[in-house]
Amino acid sequence: MFFFLAWWLLSGCALLVHGADLQSADRQLQEAVALHQNGDLEGAIAGYRAYLKLRPNAIDARSNLGAALARLGRYEEAVAEYKRALQKEPGNPGVLLNLGLAYYKLGRFTDAAGPFSEARSLAPDNKQVVLLLADCRLRLGENKAVIALLEPLAQGSPDDLAIVYMLGTALVRDQQAAPGQLLIDRILKNGDSAEACMLLGTTKMMVGDYAGAREDLKRAVELNPKLSDVFSYYGVALMRTGDTPGAAGAFRAELEANPNDFTSHLELGALLRQDQKNEEALGHFERALELRPGDPGVRLQIASLHFAGGKIEQARAELEKLVKETPEFPEAHVTLATIYYRLKRKAAGDREATIVRKLNAERQATEPGAQAVTPSAPQKNMP
Repeated sequence: MFFFLAWWLLSGCALLVHGADLQSADRQLQEAVALHQNGDLEGAIAGYRAYLKLRPNAIDARSNLGAALARLGRYEEAVAEYKRALQKEPGNPGVLLNLGLAYYKLGRFTDAAGPFSEARSLAPDNKQVVLLLADCRLRLGENKAVIALLEPLAQGSPDDLAIVYMLGTALVRDQQAAPGQLLIDRILKNGDSAEACMLLGTTKMMVGDYAGAREDLKRAVELNPKLSDVFSYYGVALMRTGDTPGAAGAFRAELEANPNDFTSHLELGALLRQDQKNEEALGHFERALELRPGDPGVRLQIASLHFAGGKIEQARAELEKLVKETPEFPEAHVTLATIYYRLKRKAAGDREATIVRKLNAERQATEPGAQAVTPSAPQKNMP
């Protein structure tokens, strides 16, 4: 009887203490929110974490914690908190949006597109979600997906220049110059702008007028050097017109403003590789591959860099995997053929050379004037 009474009394005390703890936790949450609103992010983070020890299933508090971490640039930690929140409440549109934004800030656009896409399916009328998803697709080179997302928005908001510009960019990059020009004209009605000059420049690049593109893109840089991608495209135009030092400078300028620009990492890496600055080039290629996992062009550059550095077997293995996954990539077959000849595997080299001739013939049939690529025997200065 004594033991039962003692247990009952102790349990009652425990309930009272637990209730007091929860009241204290509620005060902690209120204080954390106040600190968050007043800009004391470190204090808010400590408060949210203390609260979540008592109420780990509180979705709003965990989402707020993620938001505070993201404000401090601690995006990896924010991602972890948003994922924990989604484990408790899958399909929460606000948390999905925040998770996508954290990935976006990290430059992980493939990862960001997933939450944005799911959030869009739950809230299809949320314009912010659609624009963020479209921007991810644009950065990933998925131009047709951007067009599909933005054409309905453009019809409903014909004067929204942000939508017009992004849609026009996707159309131009998708080689749909005529409809892209209509959107350029719409932007031009608002006066000389960096956006219009950049669209004009990229349109000219699509038809091979790199000299004309260079002038338009130079003007875009002068009007707004902070415009996203402007130095990247200016760098490509400079490179295609023979100014490689200027191109390298443009790519570096883009990366200073936007460290997650895929094109600048890839093209600057290629220029550095030409200058035999292999270690610096590899760093840019690896970052480009993080931005677009599995990209064939980047993988070819890395394999070629390994080959040039004497890592022949590693390059061979990488290229064999690449041509298996991307069989219609003639440049990869060319480099692999060269490696086989270097290894004195003539039959394998001849097989790759035959594939290259077939792919070249198909390319020239569909793209008259396209330049053929051919494998070559290894030079004396090669590894």
